[in-house]
Amino acid sequence: MKTSTILFIIIILMHTINLINVTLFEGEWNGIVLMLSNILFLIAVVYFGAEFRAGRSRRG
Repeated sequence: MKTSTILFIIIILMHTINLINVTLFEGEWNGIVLMLSNILFLIAVVYFGAEFRAGRSRRG
């Protein structure tokens, strides 16, 4: 799967978690949502970094 697709899916997950927290739980789980968003962000950064480094090593 392309890197942009993976990153787009992670962004959709982050927004969905926030939407569910606001609509269903009325913002009561802000700490948990913030933690999950941070974990997803770190996963995206590590994935992008690994793909970027692999692309640089393939080119030259």
